[in-house]
Amino acid sequence: MNIEIEREEDGRWIAEVPDLPGVMAYGQSQEEAISKVKALGLRVLADHLEHGEKIPELRDVFAVPA
Repeated sequence: MNIEIEREEDGRWIAEVPDLPGVMAYGQSQEEAISKVKALGLRVLADHLEHGEKIPELRDVFAVPA
């Protein structure tokens, strides 16, 4: 999943994962914003999995042998 990042007028960085609505995070540095948005994205994906929602992007990450 792609992360979009930009610098705000106040100097903070904001990172967003467009494929996961609402997944965005601020940081004092670009690296901090990216780290925070990755962690948040993983939490959101885990929540979706726990509620039985399908996540096509993860089909190649986990496999159950036949």
